[in-house]
Amino acid sequence: MDDLLKQLTGKDKNVCETAAKNLVDTGDEELFKTLVDNDDFLFDYIKRNIAMRIEKYVTKDNYMNLLKFMKYFSPSYDETIAKGLAKFADEDLTDKVLEIFENGTEDEKCYCAKFFSYIQDPLSINLLRANCYSENMNLNLNCAVTLGILKDEQSYTEAIEKLKNQDDDFENLKIIRFLVSYGNKEALMPIAECMINSSLQENIAAEIPYLVPLFELLNTHEKLGLFVLNNIIDGLGETIPLSAVFDYELFDVIHSIITNNLNSVDATVLLNAREKFNILTENNEYTFDEDKNTQNEIEDIKKLLAKQNNKPWLKLVNDEVREDSLFVYTALEFCKDEATIKELLRSNNQTLILRALEVLKNINCLDSSAKTIALLKVSDINIKNIIRAL
Repeated sequence: MDDLLKQLTGKDKNVCETAAKNLVDTGDEELFKTLVDNDDFLFDYIKRNIAMRIEKYVTKDNYMNLLKFMKYFSPSYDETIAKGLAKFADEDLTDKVLEIFENGTEDEKCYCAKFFSYIQDPLSINLLRANCYSENMNLNLNCAVTLGILKDEQSYTEAIEKLKNQDDDFENLKIIRFLVSYGNKEALMPIAECMINSSLQENIAAEIPYLVPLFELLNTHEKLGLFVLNNIIDGLGETIPLSAVFDYELFDVIHSIITNNLNSVDATVLLNAREKFNILTENNEYTFDEDKNTQNEIEDIKKLLAKQNNKPWLKLVNDEVREDSLFVYTALEFCKDEATIKELLRSNNQTLILRALEVLKNINCLDSSAKTIALLKVSDINIKNIIRAL
């Protein structure tokens, strides 16, 4: 780490203040590039302090220097750069940023999109629309947020229509990320309908609380909220980073469910959570890269669930072992009732029939009659072969 960066990120407040002032006054591109290159190695609180100091030293005499920093994007500083430019923006600067937005690099475009969340120029709308589905996630995010601030009805309506008529799950996930960033809560139900029929349920569920927080979702659409929560639990440590437990307020959400009058869906989700947090903490495979706060939070959730009596939950879970339940696959994992599981062999869902047979085998209740019933219902040759091999 070079000496100037050490001054900018060090512990001596006076040295840090002087370094930040010099950075802005001189428009030191190399230092800012080095700062951005070290993003992953700096604690969040250090980056927040640097951002505040840069903002503090932007003046009418040096604000144009911020344009030099736009070549090197970091989400840690985009707000600071955009606000600094917007504070002194005039028609000439706005035209300059429009030009960069049209012809610049993706890093520069990320800053431009953020700039127009402050300077709400209608001329930026076409450029925001053109870049809101870019392969660059930061550019997507900033464009969608700014279009939401500008209340651009066209981009919102087009996204909803695409979501309703698009069969590609990965394309749908892009659209959902746009809608979440756009920030119109009316998109919740179209997103939820897409999630229920998607092969990427965990990925979509991970996005939804950034549009409608879990507590609000559970209060207004309880079963949907529990379905989102259940998929988040499934995805933790796999498709969803463990640090997201703070974003989702998972400890408080789970505690709230525990303290309510439980129904079969609550019980299914709590059993799933208990098993998942046991897995996450049985060794350091999942948590060794996490910071202390995240490790402690994961451990606290595990302890919260472990001290509950789960026998009432196990009695309730059988009520979700039915084809029309959103929670049937999760409930199956905890069901020990042979007759209840065998009812699923009459299902029209061939994947569900196979899973029911696998669970019967796991609890030593698989017999030839169950396989025969299943084989009569199943037409998929691959599933038939798996059943015969069980």
